[in-house]
Order: sequence, then C-alpha cells, then structure tokens
Amino acid sequence: MRAFTGHLPGSPAYRRLIAGLFFAGVATFAQLYSPQAVLPFIGSEFGVEPATAALAVSVSTLGLAVSVIPWSVVADRIGRVPAMAIGVIAATVLGLLAPLAPTLPLLLGARLLEGAALGAVPAIALAYLSEEVDAAHTATAAGSYVAGTTIGGLLGRLVAGPFGDVGLWRGGVFAVAAVCAASAALFLWLTPPAQGFAPQRRTGASGPALVARLATNLRDRRQLALYAQGFLLMGGFVAVYNYLGFHLVAPPYSLPLWVVSFLFLAYLAGTVASPWAGSLAGRHGRLPVLLAALAVMAIGIIVTAVPHVIAVLVGLLVLTAGFFGAHAIASGWAPAAAASQTRAQAASLYYLGYYGGSSLFGWLLGYAFHDLGWPGVAGCTLAMVAVAGLLAVLGLRAPRRAA
Repeated sequence: MRAFTGHLPGSPAYRRLIAGLFFAGVATFAQLYSPQAVLPFIGSEFGVEPATAALAVSVSTLGLAVSVIPWSVVADRIGRVPAMAIGVIAATVLGLLAPLAPTLPLLLGARLLEGAALGAVPAIALAYLSEEVDAAHTATAAGSYVAGTTIGGLLGRLVAGPFGDVGLWRGGVFAVAAVCAASAALFLWLTPPAQGFAPQRRTGASGPALVARLATNLRDRRQLALYAQGFLLMGGFVAVYNYLGFHLVAPPYSLPLWVVSFLFLAYLAGTVASPWAGSLAGRHGRLPVLLAALAVMAIGIIVTAVPHVIAVLVGLLVLTAGFFGAHAIASGWAPAAAASQTRAQAASLYYLGYYGGSSLFGWLLGYAFHDLGWPGVAGCTLAMVAVAGLLAVLGLRAPRRAA
C-alpha cells in the first residue's frame, strides 16, 4: 500500500479537516477572549483597576500556557483528535459555569481552569495539520486554521460586548459559551480521524522521553526565534485589545462600550491576512513574509497613537492584519521545522511562549496604560515588535552554503 502523504486541497477529507479545525478555533478563542470586551464593566462591578480587571483574560491565557505541554503528551498517548475533543468539551462546561461566579477570585479561578482545558486545541491543532496535510500545502492550511481562530476571537467580543452596556456582562459571557458549545459539537462531527500519526499506546513505541523531545526543540536556533515571535507579538497584541476599551470610553472619546465592541471587527483583517500570508509564504518563503507582516504591525501601532477615533480604527485594522499574518507564519513554521517525533512539543512550546506573553504583557502593560496612557501601551508594543524582528533576522535566516 502507498504510504499516506497527507490530504490534498479539494479532497473531501481536507475540507472536513479545515472546517473541523475552524470550529475548534471558534470554540476555543471565542470563550478565551470574551471577557475582553467587557473589562471596564468587570472592573466597575468589582471595584478594581484596569490591570486587575484584565486578569480575567490573563489568568485564562496563563492556564492555557502551562497546559500546552501536558496536552502534547496526552495527544501523543491517545491521539490528536481525541485529546482536542476532551479539552474542548471540558472548556465548554467550565465556560458555562464561569460567569455564575459571585466574586472576582472565584471568577478568576474558573477562568484559570477554563484556560487550562482550552490549551488542547492550540497545543495539538498545528501538529495535527502538519501530519495530515500534504507537506506542500501546510503553510496554506495553517493560515486557514488561524483565520478560523480570528472568527472565534471576534465572535466572543461582539457577542459579549453589547451585554455590558445594559448591565449584563455575565449574560454576554454565558452567551458566548453557548455559541462555543455549538461550535464544539460541529468540531466533533466534522474532524476526520488521524492517518498520519499513530498514538504511542497503540504502536507500543515509546519514542524519546518528553524531556529529550523538549530539549531537542529548545536547542534549535530556529525554534527559539519562533517561540520569541509568539511571546513578544501576542503579548503586545493582547495588551492593545485589553486596554483599547478603557482608552476609548474615557475622554476625549467617551464612546459607549457597545460602539467600542464593534471595533473588534478589526479582527476580520486577521481573517483575511492569515490565509493570504500562508499562501504568500508558499510562494516567496516564510521569512520574507514574516518580516513584512511585522512591518505592517508596526505601522498599525504607530497609527493608533494618532488622537482621532478614525485613526485608531485604521491603525487597529493594520495592526491586526500584520499580527495575524506573522502568527500564521510562525505558528505553522514551528512544527513544520521540527523532527517528526517532536512536532507536538514544538507546537506546544510555541504556544507556551505565545500565551505566556499574552498573560504577562496583557497584565503588565496595564501599568504602562495607568502611568502613561495610550502612548505608553503603543510605545511598549512597538518596541516588542522591533525586538521580534531582530530575533527573526538573526535566528531564522537559512545558513550560508559553504563555498
């Protein structure tokens, strides 16, 4: 029999795979970021500063960050699709319970556990893609998956946001969890079983130990540069979206939060940019497209600092397109560049950095916002993008051929 080399675009299995992971992305990222749209109301109800209110997002991304490596081990043992299914179902149950929490500590505890369950999808999805899709099309497929995550992030914010203005932010977060339950069901129905990977419990192959698999990736210069992209870019991106609401509901803009919620439509720029970046990378190489996306993100950050609401919106669109283009390249590159036995760990380490940056800078830049206002957030984020670009140039260039 011919060895399995991956599904090709246009085949029924490929379409089911992309659609299934699309709904997994919706189920994951809608509930992960749904409190972001109502952070000013969470802060007002519990009487806390913006940085403390932002913990409703940061603790869930922290839970996700610390869970990605354990989820990669689970996926190696029981299979990619079963592991993702367990995580999505557990997260949906916790997402329905979290908005019922009567105190901030209980809310944060529920969000931490929810984030840990949500870690299954980002920890495994790209490794699953790299094993199930023909190698020539993995960058494009990864871009399509990331596009689905942008739809999830957008839905979470758009559904939750308008509830806040009528004093029902808890109802908004609960409504998002209900949408995620439907998306989880579609993921379970559509996603085809793996053909390019056999769980260790069935094959009996132990493979290298977990520490050795992690160490293999952590000794790789390219992998470290890719993990740094996730850490720095996601940290700045989440900080922008965390504190944008606080910025625009305050003078001189004084916008109602339901209007601010519609600024999250800028996520659609990421929906377009992600598959486009993957397609460009397939033709021109990953590094040039990654650096171009970083430049676009930097331009967007600068434009958001112009004190006019239209400029903020345009800058947000440009920033979001640049971020998701860069993320689509870096996140798909990490497992694709890893050895076959370490792909799940490569993807997990990328997302450890990605959500570690989200948790750290999504909280820490709140103090920059408190002391320096929006220019403080924009300036810090711009510096982080510049460092990411430098590390990409130093770490991701192909080695020179010997003369």
